[in-house]
Amino acid sequence: VTENRSDLEDLHLYATPREQRFRRFASLEFEGQLYMTPYDFIQAVTNDEPKRAKKWRSLSKQELNQILMETPPVWKGSSKLFRNLNEKGVISYTEYLFLLCILTKPHAGFRIAFNMFDTDGNEMVDKKEFLVLQEIFRKKNEKRERKGDEEKRAMLRLQLYGYHTSTNSVLKTEGVDLVPRSYWDTLRRSTSQALFSDLAERVDDISSSLSDTTLLVHFFGKKGKAELNFEDFYRFMDNLQTEVLEIEFLSYSNGMNTISEEDFAHILLRYTNVENTSSYLENMRCRIPEEKGITFDEFRSFFQFLNNLEDFTIAMQMYNFASRSIGQDEFKRAVYVATGVKLSPHLVNTVFKIFDVDRDDQLSYKEFIGIMKDRLNRGFRGYKPIQRYTTFKSCVRKELYSR
Repeated sequence: VTENRSDLEDLHLYATPREQRFRRFASLEFEGQLYMTPYDFIQAVTNDEPKRAKKWRSLSKQELNQILMETPPVWKGSSKLFRNLNEKGVISYTEYLFLLCILTKPHAGFRIAFNMFDTDGNEMVDKKEFLVLQEIFRKKNEKRERKGDEEKRAMLRLQLYGYHTSTNSVLKTEGVDLVPRSYWDTLRRSTSQALFSDLAERVDDISSSLSDTTLLVHFFGKKGKAELNFEDFYRFMDNLQTEVLEIEFLSYSNGMNTISEEDFAHILLRYTNVENTSSYLENMRCRIPEEKGITFDEFRSFFQFLNNLEDFTIAMQMYNFASRSIGQDEFKRAVYVATGVKLSPHLVNTVFKIFDVDRDDQLSYKEFIGIMKDRLNRGFRGYKPIQRYTTFKSCVRKELYSR
């Protein structure tokens, strides 16, 4: 990038935490706009910091076109899509936010997401409908912008959205709150029919000046004329969730079919605001002295359950309004009733051993839910460094038990 480096670094002061994280992991720049590669995105949701020093590489039009030409169609998607694309892809800031939303949504929410995009109700989503996402997230960010140098904030918008915008251009709608708590809520509220016509007109104005991205080509083809059906949309979302979980699981399994219960605890606690994780880990070490291991199917089922945490919370409140602790049978039953996910007895026992600090074989569900809400919001809140001092011990254990 040939722009003045100090000016670019100064923009970090005007960025929100999400914008800062995107800028920290993004590695490409095209016509002033920053992009992540698929590799950058995976790093951003599985690591504390980028593995390499931040340096935005400028793409030529020819290089971008070559990358997009090699993008597979949506029907060729898999749970290795991002790993296979690696550095050969471009992901915009609004697409980064969209992908983060996907990681925290239950499968039942996939239909809701699709219907939000499918504004004309024809059971298909076209490129124009999908681009409304760009405007929705831009509008939310403008509402949250930090006050300061207008020139610097304009530069930041150019980096993130690829075109100049002004806070004066934000759609004003009487009686409608356009700043809900989450980007998911923003998407859900703002794609209502009342707002869509205005947003669609804005999309018409800007779409001609925007560059295509890997997601746009993947979903809508190289000419942008294809339409996305729900089956392909569902499969993409499910594959992305699976891919990120596979990457986390494999980073601990060292080629084995299981990860240790202690490594499972590290993964759960890593993205939370728990300051003293040692008490949880020590408690589990004492209460599960012999390692059985957590399989990927068990690992994945637990995170499918976490994506339904709101429904589980309601089920827990119906079980017990007195905030008393619950046992493993009640916990397992509530998970299944609320989410349809069946957790294995060993997985439930492991969760109890991690969080049952007072060792009474009961779980304080309010504490558990509070901690798991932190974990669910990966990529949106602070990160804990990976504690890998148990890896060697885990390998030795697995080697001993395999003989």
